[in-house]
Amino acid sequence: MTKQKEMSFLEHLEELRWHLVRSAAAIFIFAIVFFIFAEEVYDNFLLAHIQPDFITYQLFCDFFTFFGAESDFCDIGFSEKKLISILVTSQLMNSIWSSFILGIIVAFPYILWEFWRFITPGLHKDEVKKSKRFIFIASALFFIGVAFSFYIIAPISINFLYNYQISSSIENSFTLESHIGLVTNMLLGVSILFELPVIIYFLAKMGLITPEFLKKYRKHALVVVLILAAIITPPDVASQVIVAIPILILYEISIKVAAIVIKRQEKNAK
Repeated sequence: MTKQKEMSFLEHLEELRWHLVRSAAAIFIFAIVFFIFAEEVYDNFLLAHIQPDFITYQLFCDFFTFFGAESDFCDIGFSEKKLISILVTSQLMNSIWSSFILGIIVAFPYILWEFWRFITPGLHKDEVKKSKRFIFIASALFFIGVAFSFYIIAPISINFLYNYQISSSIENSFTLESHIGLVTNMLLGVSILFELPVIIYFLAKMGLITPEFLKKYRKHALVVVLILAAIITPPDVASQVIVAIPILILYEISIKVAAIVIKRQEKNAK
């Protein structure tokens, strides 16, 4: 804590600048790697959901078959159609943008570490030891969100949207930008929502939120969660509910987290 007191305001800003520079450099390096291996990234990751043998489709097909129910997941027909690229620069710009998004996702633990290094000078020794768990927990929640959106939300949403048709007179022909934008937005959006317990922890630590407040506005939170789910998912109820359920579970966990923080603060105050 003494180090931060000895630093001037400009020195503090200079240190923050270098933390941001290193974080940006990490994102940039990962983005370059993804751009170099763009074909592998697209075929095995970003475009994986339009392959009929994608693992989620197979699992859902087996699940519905086990109960004797028919399912579209057993007959993925939209994979026969190819995405189109209209503009001359579409594929290049899309590759650059998606590489940048994936760079942010992969570099997330390092970005958290840089953030942790910036705030540790202002913490006591016991707080520094406890805060080390923050990087692991926040990173774990983030990547659980990535996996959840990639293996659950994205395939369900894509299966619904690719098969949705107002009239047989209308033929679906999707662009590369729309598909990749849908996948990357879900990856980032759901992953950030999974950081809810961490956000609540810091808000409770600063005294801005209490478990009583979270319990009181639980119903309001449900409405907000449904709105957020509607924003980051396609307009089908199934996807919105599937996104909303884990977030509501995380909300309940956040109440417990806030209660633990308040309890510790009251104990330390005695």
